[in-house]
Amino acid sequence: MDPISLAIVAAVAAGLAKGAGDVGQSVIVDGYRQLKSLLARRFGGHSQVVQAVDAVESRPESAARRGVLTEEIANSGADRDPEIVDLAKDLLDRIQRDAAPGSSVQMAFGSYIAQADRHGHAEVNVNTPKAT
Repeated sequence: MDPISLAIVAAVAAGLAKGAGDVGQSVIVDGYRQLKSLLARRFGGHSQVVQAVDAVESRPESAARRGVLTEEIANSGADRDPEIVDLAKDLLDRIQRDAAPGSSVQMAFGSYIAQADRHGHAEVNVNTPKAT
């Protein structure tokens, strides 16, 4: 996933598109709003790319909507705009830095994904016969 889509999805998944509860998150919310505003200025407030961002905001769990967002970012050329890319990368950095000390931010998209952190255990069993 390109850095712009990833930044938008990460911010929406963290609930930051709706607003911030504390000062640390308000910096990230501001970054998200700046990115969305820049997309609207570059491509129009009713452009396909801005509509795709809105669609992800309304249903962030939808893999299809995230896919459309990635597609519209590529179609619009946003992924080749240095200012947009830099703003998205900065937003991703802020999200990762804002994670509480000792915590981590993990994002995975797709099927059959297991994630574990700090001596944890995760596994995916697909069509595995039961032991008898």
